[in-house]
Amino acid sequence: ASTPSPSADLLGLRATPATASGAPASTGNLLVDVFSDSPSTTAGLASGAEENFLRFVCKNNGVLLENQLLQIGVKSEFRQNLGRMYLFYGNKTSVQFQSFTPTVSYPGDLQNQLNIQTKAVEPLVEGGAQVQQVLNIECLSDFTEAPLINIKFRYGGTLQNLTLKLPITVNKFFQATEMQSQDFFQRWKQLSLPQQEAQKIFKANHLMDSEVTKAKLLGFGSALLEKVDPNPDNYVGAGIIQTKALQVGCLLRLEPNAQAQMYRLTLRTSKESVSKHLCELLSQQF
Repeated sequence: ASTPSPSADLLGLRATPATASGAPASTGNLLVDVFSDSPSTTAGLASGAEENFLRFVCKNNGVLLENQLLQIGVKSEFRQNLGRMYLFYGNKTSVQFQSFTPTVSYPGDLQNQLNIQTKAVEPLVEGGAQVQQVLNIECLSDFTEAPLINIKFRYGGTLQNLTLKLPITVNKFFQATEMQSQDFFQRWKQLSLPQQEAQKIFKANHLMDSEVTKAKLLGFGSALLEKVDPNPDNYVGAGIIQTKALQVGCLLRLEPNAQAQMYRLTLRTSKESVSKHLCELLSQQF
């Protein structure tokens, strides 16, 4: 996914509405049924929500949603197993939003894995105004689902109702770890059980640019280890996922093949679910 500059129009509302989801979200069926058995399905998310969510895997600031009525900007910071997220809700119309209510929900078992404290937002958002909401986040244990935010408000008498994934992924709780070549390969061998490794071979969806790749890997949260891999074209990274319950050591290797326009990504961590999920998240970034 592309990595726009962090200043992606967070505080000034864009002059021209984005075309990604041009139609106002006025239909009632956008509400995700949080009690359903398969909360991970993206059915019911606002138009473009999944693509926008994936853009935040390797960055913390940007525009999470923009339609004809509303722009939602995000700024976030994470340290160890804690995070703080600022959501900026901008009313792009000249009419006030009434009964403006954002509500966070936790699909699956997420309530036991993430703790999010939200501060209430003023229910009236004047035309052209922007309101801010602060979310304090604590990672209790590793997780794979993303929390959802449902936003309801009245615009000109019509109830608007949309649901988005909040850009909180387990890699946000990475602590980058520097290590020498010898240490890296020693740890790599220690994580040699089949379930500790996740690997994916995939086609490049973007231009294979080494500077962009480095920026994304650093944005993902791992340290980039220079002169560790005998092949200088490969990227090697290391980090520790910090949660309240446990720490998960993670090693990664990304091998680009420019001729075939392919990548091979290998993750080795001390926990199977973390290896798989990090591999899935990161492979969608190239």
